Amino acid sequence: MGGNRTYSEWFSFRVNLRETKHTMRKTVTTINHEKLDHSTRILRALAHPLRMKILQFIDKHGTINVNKIYNTLKLEQSITSQHLKVLRLSGLVKASKDGKYMHYSINYDKVGHSIQAIRNFLKEDL
Repeated sequence: MGGNRTYSEWFSFRVNLRETKHTMRKTVTTINHEKLDHSTRILRALAHPLRMKILQFIDKHGTINVNKIYNTLKLEQSITSQHLKVLRLSGLVKASKDGKYMHYSINYDKVGHSIQAIRNFLKEDL
């Protein structure tokens, strides 16, 4: 038996524990996997410091081409492209092609919705 408890105290504790377990109800939640995957992409995109730096840079300049991003931020072109791909797939940035150059701009609607969703989630958690 546990600690200094008498048998009746131990039995009473176990009965109370068992009653607590039986009164707990299971909650069935339906998960929209498509929304979950999309939310995961957005949070993953926002969670990386370099992607946040790229977002700030794009925000400061409006629409900007990829060459200016990696040259100014002193990044390798391949790394910049990988991070921009994550941002683009999450919907946080828009890409447009002008001849041989890719131009990026922030999708402010998506950013705003994402911030509001995070705020709503945090309010529920408090």
